[in-house]
Amino acid sequence: MVSHFLTLSAFFDATNIGEDLFRSHLAANIKPLLWIEHFIPRGIRDRYKSPWWMEYFISGGIWDQYKYQDTIVELLSLLLLQGVNIGSVESRFSLHPLVTDWLKLRIDQKDRQKYVIEATTVLKSYVHMQDKEKLSLQTKLDALSHVDMCLRNGREYLQELDRSKISSLRDSAFAFASLYQSHCRYQDAEAMYQQALMGYEKALGPEHTSTLRTVNSLGNLYSNQGKLAEAEAMHQRALMGYEKALGPKHTSALRTVNSLGILYRKQGKLAEAEAMYKRALIGKEKALGPDHKLTLNTVHNLGILYSDQGKLAEAEAMYQRALIGYEKALGPEHTSTLNTVHNLGILYSDQGKLAETETMYQRALMGYEKALGPEHTLTLNTVHSLGNLYSDQGKLAEAEAMYQRALMGKEKALGPEHTSTLNMVNNLGILYSKQGKLAEAEAMYQRALMGYEKALGPKHTLTLNTVHNLGILYFDQGKLAEAEAMYQRALTGAQEG
Repeated sequence: MVSHFLTLSAFFDATNIGEDLFRSHLAANIKPLLWIEHFIPRGIRDRYKSPWWMEYFISGGIWDQYKYQDTIVELLSLLLLQGVNIGSVESRFSLHPLVTDWLKLRIDQKDRQKYVIEATTVLKSYVHMQDKEKLSLQTKLDALSHVDMCLRNGREYLQELDRSKISSLRDSAFAFASLYQSHCRYQDAEAMYQQALMGYEKALGPEHTSTLRTVNSLGNLYSNQGKLAEAEAMHQRALMGYEKALGPKHTSALRTVNSLGILYRKQGKLAEAEAMYKRALIGKEKALGPDHKLTLNTVHNLGILYSDQGKLAEAEAMYQRALIGYEKALGPEHTSTLNTVHNLGILYSDQGKLAETETMYQRALMGYEKALGPEHTLTLNTVHSLGNLYSDQGKLAEAEAMYQRALMGKEKALGPEHTSTLNMVNNLGILYSKQGKLAEAEAMYQRALMGYEKALGPKHTLTLNTVHNLGILYFDQGKLAEAEAMYQRALTGAQEG
């Protein structure tokens, strides 16, 4: 058992292997049996039993962290591990590169393939069990390093296999794509979604719900990348498939309708977006009830849309309905409630109600800090909004303090190249321009532009907005030729988009 565990570990990123990798895999395998074990036929029940080698780390049917700790300490004493870090929540270890290579080379090619598939499956369980929005940056980076290693092993050892026939590899590709997308590694995410899609189409057919789920996720990815035409094609395909397979009123179809509403809003097709949101709302109210969280999500989205349309009274009504519903269903400190509070603050800002705006932002900020901590991205988004408010009020020093706090937090939580971080960099450029700090403004704009071009491409609206801001800055600096080049680039990009 220990030999299998040690060899399996060599197929992850061996520099930092956390206990949660294996604990999550155990939970994923035994969870279906928690209350219905005695009602499942034995043949099916056996599929959900923990992997045989994990019995070494289990006591009374649950994970035993002390057995795990004893095992890795013993392996360290035998010089099979390079380092061990025993923690109260999670223990970690590392393998020496030479030991890693030896563990892989001592088995034949067929066994290497089995270990690659098993490691990939274990990692898929770990990714599925995580709330990606609550992960620290370091945890995300650790998970990404394991994904990168599993994919590298797959390219090296699984070339001769038809991956579409191995269900765990299809599901893993989908899970890994989702993780890549959450960290703005969009090209890697697209490659994984495409791999999952090809596998599902070949094994299950183009109209299977797993295939359609992947199609819809590709649509969301393309939407995030600014590839709005490609996103629409994916969402339309998913919607037609769901309507045929499950019916137009199924929640999966309605979720896709909601995604189309979000897409149409991004495209500026506000009437079409409203039609999608209203269709989704009517369907969810009927299928789930008016107070269900998914129903309230669409109510909230309608509030955002009405705000975009300048229908501020209607937007406020939607936000208030969503807020009352969330407070009743989820409580006043739930993040969905706080999201609506935050958006109400934005609405009040649009209405010129700056005192009410600050009240909403402060409530959201206090709630996020309590529920999620001061460094969570939702907390930092509200800090960012407070910076915007102070900037609008002419309180430029206070605005700069908020922007700097948000930027430092997002760099730590998301990394320096995440689009949310880049948004903050761009806004700092705007603030520095207002303060007359033109050199600092140019540095911020250039950083934001390089980041947007890398993450989203040269023709994305966020990229072009920063190009336009640079044009304004160059004009203010008297660099008229550079300003004209930026304006022309922004104009051409907008016309082509």
